[in-house]
Amino acid sequence: MIEVRLACSTEMEQLFAIRREVFVRGQGVPIDREIDGLDGDATHFIAVIGDKTIGTARLRVVDGHAKVERVAVREPWRGCGAGSRLMDAVECHARAIGLTEVVLSAQVAVIPFYERRGYAAHGPVFEDAGIAHRSMHKTLCRE
Repeated sequence: MIEVRLACSTEMEQLFAIRREVFVRGQGVPIDREIDGLDGDATHFIAVIGDKTIGTARLRVVDGHAKVERVAVREPWRGCGAGSRLMDAVECHARAIGLTEVVLSAQVAVIPFYERRGYAAHGPVFEDAGIAHRSMHKTLCRE
């Protein structure tokens, strides 16, 4: 059973380890781009199965919008719903703090994942850390 919750400060190294595994080692993102100095201004989410930390995401409030960043799931657990559970938690938290719009920069390869969640791509493809991305957004419905 996948549990997703807000991460506490003592879990940050586990989240950084996932991000280094997925983005730095897995995709070749430079470490100084991945650990960008913005984590202190973010709300972090952690996905766990039992005692294994399997995924993470962060949310920052930028220009009055929820900005989702650093969504990462360790390879053995991809496709089991962890990414969707992380996004559910991020969107729920965004609503709870009064935000109605979510924005993100999606790697082109995972745009279909976000489209299935109701996100719309806009603007041209752009490169970030050597990886093709597109901007995406979603308006959150009031629950």
